[in-house]
Amino acid sequence: MTTATYQPTAIAPHVLDVLRERDDAGVVPRPYAYDTDGSPLRCCLRRSRAGERISLVSYAPLRRWAAEVGVDPGAYDEVGPVFIHTDPCEGPDAAFYPFAETGALRVFRRYGGDGRIAGGTIVQLPDDPGHAQTVVDRALHAAFADPEVALVHVRAVEYGCFQYEVRRP
Repeated sequence: MTTATYQPTAIAPHVLDVLRERDDAGVVPRPYAYDTDGSPLRCCLRRSRAGERISLVSYAPLRRWAAEVGVDPGAYDEVGPVFIHTDPCEGPDAAFYPFAETGALRVFRRYGGDGRIAGGTIVQLPDDPGHAQTVVDRALHAAFADPEVALVHVRAVEYGCFQYEVRRP
């Protein structure tokens, strides 16, 4: 499901192909079968299910965006762990709004077109999952109200993990 204006995006399939061979820290991933439900997959924006083969890889989302648009992220280039399916998957389900866990804290980190951080906001998702999309929509609307903001990275506050990216519409 998309928001009224904004499209959360998973890691692109061509990037996933690269990460499955060697991640952004230069490490060859070690796949394993997950034995319970729960790891947040960045390839399809859902939680892993028991028995699925997944890998924990290092990913540099700002570096990849910056290379695509021709800017230098400088010191804001960071690499962090993300879970992905070991083998190609079907990608995000259009009917699913990513990571709308109730009560979760998220930071909406804004970046300017020059690749530099342009601010951030901490958002608490509501206890009612039906209202999570509205809360996320409001946070994204506020972020993109600044004409200098080119993209937003949504991250988990607890671990700083990258959840998904939203680009200026």
